[in-house]
Amino acid sequence: MHQNESGRIAAEKAGENAAMKRESEKKGFAKPKFAIGQLVVTPGVADTLTPRELLAALRRHRRGDWGMVCPEDMESNDKALQRGCRLLSAFETGQGVKFWILTEWDRSVTTVLFPHEY
Repeated sequence: MHQNESGRIAAEKAGENAAMKRESEKKGFAKPKFAIGQLVVTPGVADTLTPRELLAALRRHRRGDWGMVCPEDMESNDKALQRGCRLLSAFETGQGVKFWILTEWDRSVTTVLFPHEY
């Protein structure tokens, strides 16, 4: 095998691996980017969200998928990951009810609540 051929094969493999990583991240298999600490769920959220909805939103939050926040809040969250600041995600239930996930700056507590409970 020529050196150019082995280089081409290595480049193809690297491209395939990068594509597989992107696909796994889309499917929710990305590694968590931070710890959530103690989980607090308000009574209203506990009565409204299904366990599946709650776990799916928490997984997304921990992966750095901030849900339905504005672009400025997405950028702020991305910087907060680096600087150790508070994180905010916004999601909707299957019935269209909006809820937030807040992780404190020191990652000691994550709270799931409705905006009107803030």
